[in-house]
Amino acid sequence: MEEGNHSVVTEFILTGLTDRPELQVPLFVLFLLIYVFTVVWNGGMMVLITTDSQLHTPMYFFLWTLSFCDLCCSTVVAPKMLQDFLSDKKSISYTACAVQIFFSIFFSDFECFLLAVMAYDRYVAIRNPLLYTVIMSRQRCNLLVAGVCVVGFVDSVIHTCLTFQLSFCLSNVINHFFCDIPPLLVLSCSDTRISDIVLLAAMFYIVGISVVTTFLSYVYIIYTILRIRSAEGRLKAFSTCASHLAAVGLFYGALLFMYFRPTSSYSMDTDKISSVFYTLVIPLLNPLIYSLRNREVKDALRKAMNNLLTQF
Repeated sequence: MEEGNHSVVTEFILTGLTDRPELQVPLFVLFLLIYVFTVVWNGGMMVLITTDSQLHTPMYFFLWTLSFCDLCCSTVVAPKMLQDFLSDKKSISYTACAVQIFFSIFFSDFECFLLAVMAYDRYVAIRNPLLYTVIMSRQRCNLLVAGVCVVGFVDSVIHTCLTFQLSFCLSNVINHFFCDIPPLLVLSCSDTRISDIVLLAAMFYIVGISVVTTFLSYVYIIYTILRIRSAEGRLKAFSTCASHLAAVGLFYGALLFMYFRPTSSYSMDTDKISSVFYTLVIPLLNPLIYSLRNREVKDALRKAMNNLLTQF
């Protein structure tokens, strides 16, 4: 069907991670394992927090939300990616591409702001331990998560609408393993300046606010920890932040590398590797980071395993 001098795009073709046929099956097995472990570990973390009353605190409420976000973020990308490894034609419909972009932006924004909220939560816990549960009430926690959802939703709607108002007439082949805005803009024969400006402004706004909030929270956290007189108290206070600090470093590091590196060093292959890291690898690592370095989670897991074994 024609519209003016340009054909209407009804589907896109994804190039995938690689075009080498001998790597398709090994990569399928690798990423299938990554996705299965991501689902099991994040789902297990959510079940553990839900069923153990000792974990019904603000910190674990946010950790449950992070596990849910990681599970969704991985699910937006992984199933289609796995299908394409075994397909000759790696096609995705126009509508499915828009949906994938919407949810990938939504959950990326969600995790970005959620990590900042979790940094604030750690600051309150260390700065006012006696009033922690009063300040971080369930109502306040729900409001913070709702605010994160609203920001992610608005940003996703803006980017998705701007992107799919463009005309795609140069090609329908997306040089990526999922629908993402930068490789789509390359295909457009419309003026993409507004989309480029909005994309850059949104990245500075979202990543900037999140990083600044997290940085200031940890400045106050470190200042508060240094004022603790006993070495044991300082170590205990810092240990409550170590897992979150590791998760923050991984996620923000991947985003900053992907979107704020010099244009002279930009390549689509590097972009694909960065995308794999923050859409698939980080959701796999987060539950491990929080469980391996957290005594309460390990105790809850041990208790759950003992209860399970006694039933047999």
